Amino acid sequence: MKVDGMIGWNLDTVGDEAAKLENLGYTGAMSVETAHDPFFPLVVAAQRTTRVDLMTSIAVAFARTPMVLANIGHDLNALARGRFVLGLGSQIKPHITKRFSMPWSEPAARMREFVLAMRAIWATWHEGKPLTFVGKYYAHTLMTPMFTPTNNEYGAPRVFLAAVGPRMTEVAGEVCDGVIIHAFTTENYLRETTLPALERGLAKAGRARADFEVSYPVFVVTGRDEHEFAASKKNICKQIAFYGSTPAYRPVLESIGAGELQDELNRMSKQGRWDDMGLLIDDKLLAAFAVIGEVDSLPAQIKARCAGLVDRVSAAYAHLGEEDQRKLVTGLL
Repeated sequence: MKVDGMIGWNLDTVGDEAAKLENLGYTGAMSVETAHDPFFPLVVAAQRTTRVDLMTSIAVAFARTPMVLANIGHDLNALARGRFVLGLGSQIKPHITKRFSMPWSEPAARMREFVLAMRAIWATWHEGKPLTFVGKYYAHTLMTPMFTPTNNEYGAPRVFLAAVGPRMTEVAGEVCDGVIIHAFTTENYLRETTLPALERGLAKAGRARADFEVSYPVFVVTGRDEHEFAASKKNICKQIAFYGSTPAYRPVLESIGAGELQDELNRMSKQGRWDDMGLLIDDKLLAAFAVIGEVDSLPAQIKARCAGLVDRVSAAYAHLGEEDQRKLVTGLL
């Protein structure tokens, strides 16, 4: 099993963070798009590392165009000498239309076409094929030598897609190299919804599961003492409650018989009661979403939950000391 760690956004320190992850034995270093651009940290990380995969988890696809991300993906993969993984996500309609001022429609179908458009652009750059992509949402039919990259030694990056619902998961299996499962996932939902949808997508493309990677960001509750453990538990409960308030994620709660909780969490979110929402996540619910215990117990717990189902895992380990992180990574590899 591969193990990925997170890096931050501060360009003055992110190089050291990435080098530290590589030294600790991590397989990959991941950046996230929240308040900052997700690509700049990986530019720095690429120059301070030689082994780890460099992945966005995730970059918002619909905030950009296929050509924009094709350029970024090509350049980062060339800089990282083939180690870049373009992890994409759709975000939700209010953010795409109101924050990014971009169009929204049929997210799974649009995402499928978005990835295929990027692949058509890369095929033009790397294989010399004419650029003749015309779809329902995107059209790319012009490429001249001046705008064609020449540093093509490492080719196109791998593309992973974040997915929760079965339709987006099918798209990942059909047109991507990997899927990023949401941390807000239960083992029941993973087995009964996610993996069957993934297999349907792979079957559409005639692809083998062995040629595809499933990445799972695991919720982890741990700490070196009671104070750290309590803080970790409170933080994870708040995250679970936050995601649980999203109507689109109700099926995940229903997978463990807790669908009605979504109504209450959604009501509280509209009232701005973010801190109170976490109090509704009891120990039984917490255990359905997170692995819980001392650091020495975590590798076995994560393997029991994920082995045979996923190929790479990640979690927020940064608050742990280097020795504990090394133990955890070593126990999972």
